[in-house]
Amino acid sequence: MSKSKLIAKRLFDDVKWKRYNYLINKETYKILADVEAQRGKLSKSMVRKCDEYAEDILGGKVFSPGLQLFSALNGGFQEGWLPENYYGRFVVEYAQGDYGKVSYLKPMTRYIFRSDLFPDLVSYVNGIWLDSYSKVVLPDQVREVLFANRDKVVFKSDTNFLQGLGIHFFTKENFDIHSILMLGNGVFQDFIHQHPFFEEIMPDSVATIRLTTAVDREGQVSVRSSFLRVGRSGQPNVKAKSEINVLADAVTGKLDQEVYYMNYQYTDRHPDTGYQFGGKTLPCYRKCVDAVVSLHATIPQVRCIGWDLVVDKNEDVKVMEWNGADNGMRIAQGVKGAVFADLGWDKLHLLKENPLLVY
Repeated sequence: MSKSKLIAKRLFDDVKWKRYNYLINKETYKILADVEAQRGKLSKSMVRKCDEYAEDILGGKVFSPGLQLFSALNGGFQEGWLPENYYGRFVVEYAQGDYGKVSYLKPMTRYIFRSDLFPDLVSYVNGIWLDSYSKVVLPDQVREVLFANRDKVVFKSDTNFLQGLGIHFFTKENFDIHSILMLGNGVFQDFIHQHPFFEEIMPDSVATIRLTTAVDREGQVSVRSSFLRVGRSGQPNVKAKSEINVLADAVTGKLDQEVYYMNYQYTDRHPDTGYQFGGKTLPCYRKCVDAVVSLHATIPQVRCIGWDLVVDKNEDVKVMEWNGADNGMRIAQGVKGAVFADLGWDKLHLLKENPLLVY
């Protein structure tokens, strides 16, 4: 790359990350205000501690707002926290990178993992239909393949799948291959009938367990956070803008009492059904942990992955999707603490100056 192109790239990157930090911190301050309205304002000494830690350890005061939010949620300060904009800037680039972005290509999932844990059935990619083994399916056979042993399927679009968007439900009666082509590349999955435990919480949508795993420098995979994502009344699937989150113990799957809204204010029950979570344990939790640990071990190139799992009515675990790029950890870090503290990822901003940095 010529010197002029290199300078232009650096200028572009500088502007891009300044805007990124501005947008993340604007959102963070808004959430912080909601949290403080419920829990009380942070002390000036705590804000100062966050400022100093951000500058001295993370490389810039721009990371202080995230630390302030974590401190407000946690009731104190912890070393090793990775604010949202630090995580998005450095962890995503150096611990996930382009390898993690493969997770956006949903039809590739079964091909990568070769596992029946994923309920993928048929995908549509660049003009052709493929079964779960990447064998071509002719267009006039798609309906038959999809509904041979089931009455309902789910389509997830590659172009609009984040935050519960781009999800469409089909039966044999309303299946129209021409309208599906308009949705673009994506994958069909079996519709999961959830375990009675989750049906009691919210019957309108399928609850998912979000487990986040990380690979340490020795290649060991471990679960770093666990929480339950539950939808609201009248919504057919869990949507990021309205879902509620309940944190769980990453080892045992025991649920906390607090139920968090998306502005991180909390209550003690599901706002629609009144279900109370405290002291209850996620069913088949050990099976969920074993599933994601074994899957992550097959793709250690992606150092951190978020997994969305469902436990069905037969107590089988299904992995609905994986996210290897920018899998947000804000609520888990804030409530549970510095879950990545032992990995050395708070030094990733030094990697360009010190490419021999071990992490």
